[in-house]
Amino acid sequence: MPSQLMAELDSMELLLHVPLRLSVVLGSCTLSIAEILKLGTGSVVELDRNVAHPVDLLVNDRPSARGEIVAIGETFGLRITELVTP
Repeated sequence: MPSQLMAELDSMELLLHVPLRLSVVLGSCTLSIAEILKLGTGSVVELDRNVAHPVDLLVNDRPSARGEIVAIGETFGLRITELVTP
C-alpha cells in the first residue's frame, strides 16, 4: 500500500473516535415569560409539529436525518427514515 494511502487511513481512523452531540427535535413553540412562569409539574406545552410528522435528528446542531420515535423497552429511540442532504 502506498504511504499516502496509509496516512489517509490513519487520519480517518482518528476521526472515527471523535464524539458528536446528537439531538432529536420534537418541535418548538414561543411562550412569554409570564406563560413560562406558570408552567409546573403536569403542564402541557403545545409544539408546532403534528404527531404524524417526522422528528429531526441534529448532529452538532446541524440537520442530519429525520425519523420516527420508537419505544425500546422502557426507553425511547429514533428510527431514521430519511437522511438530509446538505
